[in-house]
Amino acid sequence: MRVGTVRGRPAVLSGNRALDIALASDGRFPADMAALFERWDELAEWADSRGLDDAVPFTPQELGAPFLRPSQVFAIGLNYRDHASESGVAAPDAPPVFTKFPTCLTGPYDVVALPSPGVDWEVELVAVIGRRAEHVREQDAWSHVAGLTVGQDLSERSVQLAGPVPQFSLGKSYPGFGPIGPAIVTPDELQNPDDLALSCRVGDDILQQGRTKDMIFSVPELIARLSAVCPLLPGDLVFTGTPHGVGMARTPPRYLTPDTILISSIEGIGEIRNPLTAGAGYPAQQR
Repeated sequence: MRVGTVRGRPAVLSGNRALDIALASDGRFPADMAALFERWDELAEWADSRGLDDAVPFTPQELGAPFLRPSQVFAIGLNYRDHASESGVAAPDAPPVFTKFPTCLTGPYDVVALPSPGVDWEVELVAVIGRRAEHVREQDAWSHVAGLTVGQDLSERSVQLAGPVPQFSLGKSYPGFGPIGPAIVTPDELQNPDDLALSCRVGDDILQQGRTKDMIFSVPELIARLSAVCPLLPGDLVFTGTPHGVGMARTPPRYLTPDTILISSIEGIGEIRNPLTAGAGYPAQQR
C-alpha cells in the first residue's frame, strides 16, 4: 500500500491516481492521517480488498507531506561508514541520535527557503512508525513500521556546529528543512526493504548515491535501540542517516544555492523535488 496526502486529504496512491480514503470508505476511515495510523492494518486490508479502479488522476504538485504532525522526529547521525569517514570520525558503536523539530517538515514539492549560503544536503530513508514500539526486539521491529518514505535532512552547518556543544537539532530544523514524501510505502511493497538505492542531485549533477544495506544500524536495530529508551508512537518519524557525498566534506566545501531544484529519490518509493530559493537572511550579493 502507498498512502499520501493529495489536495490535503489522505489517499491510497497508484501511479498518478489517488483514492480519497474517507470518501471511498463512506466515512469508515477519517480524513486524518494521525487517526489512520491507529488503524493501519485495517486500512491496508480494506485498500487491498477494495481496489483502485475508481481512483482519480492527480498531479505531483498536488501531493503534500504524507504527515506533518508526528509526536517525535528522530534522526541518526553517521549511520554509513563512508559518511563517517568523510566526516573525519570513526564509525560509531551506538547510533548518534538527535531530533528534528516537527515544524521543519514540508512536502515533496514544496519550495525551501535557504536561510544562508551554508545549507547542506543529506538524502535519507525515513521510517514511519505505525504501531507503538516500546522495548521492541530487533526481530519484531518491522511489524511496528507503517511504511517508508523519502526524506532530506537539510542542515545549516554554521548553526549546527557553533558553540562549545554542537546544535544539531537547531541547525537541522529551519522551516522546510525536513521535506518528506512522496508517499508512505508499506514494506511489503518493496522487494527488499533492507536494501534500497538512494540518491540526490541538483539538476543532472549527482551529489549522493548509496544503498541502505550499507547502514551501520538497520531500521530494525534503530527501532529496537530507540524503543529501549522511549516509546515510539504511531506517526513518529525516524530519519535513518545519510550516505557519503555531503557538501561539507568536499574540498572546497559545497552548499546548496538558490534557483535550483534538489531532487532526492529512493528505489521503490519515489522522488521528491524541492525548489530552492533565497530566504530573508540570505546575503543579497550571493543570490
